[in-house]
Amino acid sequence: MISDRTANASLRGFKPLVSAFLAALLLACGNDAADSDAGPVIDDYFETLQSQLLDAAPGDVIEIPGGKFTFDRPLSLTVDGVTVRGAGMNETVLSFAKQMAGAEALLVTASDFTIEDLAIEDSPGDGLKINEGENIVIRRIRTEWTNGPDTSNGAYGIYPVQTRNVLIEGNVAIGASDAGIYVGQSQNVIVRNNRAEFNVAGIEVENTLDADVYKNVVKNNTGGILVFNMPNLPQLGARTRVFRNRIVSNNTKNFAIPGTAVANVPAGTGVIINSNDQVEIFENDISENNTANIIISSLYASGLDGSETTDTFDPYPEGIFIYDNRLTRGGTNPDSFELQALKTLKFGLTGSLPDVLWDGYVDQAKLVDGALPPELRICIENGPAQIINLDAPNDFKNPSVSTTAHNCQLDTLPPVTLTGSLADNS
Repeated sequence: MISDRTANASLRGFKPLVSAFLAALLLACGNDAADSDAGPVIDDYFETLQSQLLDAAPGDVIEIPGGKFTFDRPLSLTVDGVTVRGAGMNETVLSFAKQMAGAEALLVTASDFTIEDLAIEDSPGDGLKINEGENIVIRRIRTEWTNGPDTSNGAYGIYPVQTRNVLIEGNVAIGASDAGIYVGQSQNVIVRNNRAEFNVAGIEVENTLDADVYKNVVKNNTGGILVFNMPNLPQLGARTRVFRNRIVSNNTKNFAIPGTAVANVPAGTGVIINSNDQVEIFENDISENNTANIIISSLYASGLDGSETTDTFDPYPEGIFIYDNRLTRGGTNPDSFELQALKTLKFGLTGSLPDVLWDGYVDQAKLVDGALPPELRICIENGPAQIINLDAPNDFKNPSVSTTAHNCQLDTLPPVTLTGSLADNS
């Protein structure tokens, strides 16, 4: 399996936007989680639980009682059709603060898998990783690094990759040094009713087809919700709907490991769309994100020339439809000297950048009479919201508000429908 981040190692170390900011497009602390009710720490539960996971048969339900259990080794499950269930995300706590080895706390390589009602804390690597499965339910799981945002925290909280037919609901993700809730190279995914706080990226959908991200609370991250396509991966993503979320105050200082793909994400970003197509952002409350409420960017915004990609990778964001959101108080204090200067120059000392920032890259080969075909345009039907074209293809020489040019509509995407055993959860 090709890891999303490993496959993109060549993308690390981007030069600073106009250096730091637009590189980020490619791509204090504390929390309000409920106090744990897990009770005393129990140190000798590893063998019991790992034996249950190893000996499981399809249809088994593994019940983990209330308590705080500490582990010095990772757990794994490879059997299809198993449910792992705790007594509640604050009652059953699996602590990996003493873990000595392993890339994740719990690794699942199985289908028809459900995990619910427990917490995974303080893993030195990823919290919960699910690889190459289908019909996956992740429900009421809390992944948390209890020391708050820190570069030493694990990269991902909830991390399904190369999966299909996935439901992620009612979870809490806090403190991940990459993404709290991440879905990569997957298809047919619903991410709903979760809370993501104090991560570098709150929720990230990367190289994934057909994802609905809705009714989540995403606040106090560096960047709120990311919808990305990255090159050199076996699947490209498209058709993501981001709607009815609360995406506010994502202004936490970036604490990612230097050189990783998210290390330059600017603090103060609500939603970032990077090199992805057919993305809808609608009916969200997006506010108080100091750099911008919404950013739309191409691979080329990083300064790369495209030689790092395959012929099948399309670096341009196309078919983007932003409508009926409540966008307020964004762009007041951008996380970039260059953007601070742009804000002051164009909008005054007390002004703010427009709600939508776009790097300005367009695929010239697709133009018809000087314009993109209607289905490939960036369209904004969002009341007074404005979009600024940063003019990156021309070295940012003439940034301009270009709202009128994007006053258009696109056909809306159909809802994601889960299938098979998950059909009743759509």
